[in-house]
Amino acid sequence: MTPSPHHAPPDRPSPREHLRRRTLLRLGALGGTGLALGPLSACAGPTGAPGPGTLTLGLNRSLVSLDNKLNQFDAAVTVQRAVRQALTRIGPGMRVQPVLADRFAMTGPTTWSVRLREGVRYSDGSPVTVEDVATALEMYGKVNGSFLLGLFPELPTVEKTGERTFTLHTERPVPVLDRLMANIHITPAAANRPEELQSGVGSGPYKVIEANSGAGEYTLARNPRYWGRPARVATVRVRFVPEESGRVIALRSGELDVVDTLTPDSAEQLTGLPGVTVQETSGARINQLFYNFRKKPGEPLADPRVRRALTYAVDGDALIQDVLTDSAEEARGVVPLALEGAIRTGGYTYDPGRAKSQLKALGVEGLRIRIIWESGEFAADSSVMEAVAGMFRDIGVRATLLQFEPGGDILKWRQGRAGDWDVIGNGFPGTTGQALTSLQGMYGGTPERERTRDTYMGYVVPDVQRRLEDAATETDAAARDRKLSAVQHTIWNTWPSLWAFAPKTMLAHRERVHDLGLLQLNSYDLSAVRLEG
Repeated sequence: MTPSPHHAPPDRPSPREHLRRRTLLRLGALGGTGLALGPLSACAGPTGAPGPGTLTLGLNRSLVSLDNKLNQFDAAVTVQRAVRQALTRIGPGMRVQPVLADRFAMTGPTTWSVRLREGVRYSDGSPVTVEDVATALEMYGKVNGSFLLGLFPELPTVEKTGERTFTLHTERPVPVLDRLMANIHITPAAANRPEELQSGVGSGPYKVIEANSGAGEYTLARNPRYWGRPARVATVRVRFVPEESGRVIALRSGELDVVDTLTPDSAEQLTGLPGVTVQETSGARINQLFYNFRKKPGEPLADPRVRRALTYAVDGDALIQDVLTDSAEEARGVVPLALEGAIRTGGYTYDPGRAKSQLKALGVEGLRIRIIWESGEFAADSSVMEAVAGMFRDIGVRATLLQFEPGGDILKWRQGRAGDWDVIGNGFPGTTGQALTSLQGMYGGTPERERTRDTYMGYVVPDVQRRLEDAATETDAAARDRKLSAVQHTIWNTWPSLWAFAPKTMLAHRERVHDLGLLQLNSYDLSAVRLEG
């Protein structure tokens, strides 16, 4: 596969002029998600039906690593956590649950007392140690471009207090540290490093027996040394199948057991089909058409008035109803309202006449917008971008679409290290169930982090960052909520997104798959899944 992006022809007739989005979506589902963008990949789909003791997953994005330092799309988390584990996890109801730790308690404003479970071991039989936790935090802190670092006001330090006990220290209070540590996967200290780990041992219910990270294919086997309840399925095969039509066909034929990130149209086709079950839940993810905040003063998109004017060009109702077929809700805040502490801050208004008049008043004419995204970032992404390009054309703005293949070099583009762009299609998960951490991850950028390109699309607004830091270190829950409420309104008024929506989470599986407990985080406990038939 080549990592090169695909360029969409810029002068295609507007979908609003002659083609309903639902028709467009169906064409994409039947012929692949390219739709005049060219083929997404030459990678082959899965071949051969899984055996009675094998569960086969078909992912829409390439799983380039079984480490989560950079690779954080939702389906990847399901697989990664089956191999490597954290001290805690976010379970049903967005509640914190213990994993490698059996005690995780705040004992002071800046201290947490933690105890490792007795008998926790890696798949090679070696014990999980306090030193492994300390090294994991050190390695995550050295990663360049990791969105996980943005979730932490600061990384804690580890003070060993016993063979299985330690204290986590922070300079300022971090009241949600038990939730944040659910994202730090523990690996033996001697084998850990800042780069994403392609293989290696973990403490999870599965171990890796075959890996082809270039193709995004892995085979996992039940870990016989697992310290907890054994996995219920003996073998799990993970396959990368980029074309949604290919995943749907393979599911219907029985070659795949589970497919993730369905478009609404595919979910509709599969609903009621004998032998197939579609699962849906409200999500904690926000999908955005996010502006590039690295624009220099004097450039149109550096002006929040221009950013706001462009939002009037987007017909959100049409996108929700006709492209996403009511499988999502238009964002009414800067993070999903499903997250604890999130509030309504405003809404997007469709008024193309207003968009044109405001752009003219601001002296912005002949504007060209480059929109970039990685295929599979969210369901129906290509269709959404095609429709938005048509809406821009209606107000005299010329849009160029630049679509990247999974596993390509979009990370360098996001960091401003490759080429210039104006709007990016991107998704941000609510990994802790708290609005606070998502707000920090997206909007808490500092000049220091921007120098290493570790901010979210260059978003650095010092007033916002200071107020988020203040809220993040507030130990009184009521006061913290008041501070968060105020800063969310401030963020909205910077107009960070051209448009945004909160999708429902949908996947489909064969009826032989049981006990797949889909969470709002769009992941599930792989070890709890069982097969019948």
